[in-house]
Amino acid sequence: MTDREHGHGETVRVEEDRRGAERSSQDGGGPRPGTDDGPRGRQETPDERADRQWQDLLQEIRVVQTGVQILLGFLLTVVFTPRYAELGPTDEAIYVLTVVLGFLTAGALIGPVSFHRIVSGRQIKHKAVDWASRLTFTGILLLVATLTSALVLILRVATDNEFVPWLVGGVLAWYLLCWFALPFWARARHTVQRED
Repeated sequence: MTDREHGHGETVRVEEDRRGAERSSQDGGGPRPGTDDGPRGRQETPDERADRQWQDLLQEIRVVQTGVQILLGFLLTVVFTPRYAELGPTDEAIYVLTVVLGFLTAGALIGPVSFHRIVSGRQIKHKAVDWASRLTFTGILLLVATLTSALVLILRVATDNEFVPWLVGGVLAWYLLCWFALPFWARARHTVQRED
């Protein structure tokens, strides 16, 4: 059959199968040594896996870091506004806490880049990925705290409504659901156990 009869998707799959067969024939007809050759594996070496995981992690950090930078930029301008002088001691404390949390968040999310730069070329990328993942997860936890604290401050200044704690609690629950509960549930339910 021709490419037109199969359609574009089939052509791509046939091309991938051909390349996989070429790699197998170059490697002696079987899976490449030191690769994951499970039924759902990627057939990559540990170094290839570390490279892929590092790239994935950098993409995730880029998304989160942009939001943190914008939030910090707005937070830093608040102190220079006339309204800041009108804040009570509690609101000032919440503001300071929010700014400090924002900087801690930025530090945790920038940390993986510094970590990689310092250990680059030392043949320990898989360890760098582990540590960078931990720093990123810490940054996400700090981001939840930063956003929650910022929301408390904004709602306290905007309104003296007794519903503020309920609104903040609802938003916090949403963050926890989207950022932690759903991913952990999906990981527990859908992770394929590898047979080694």
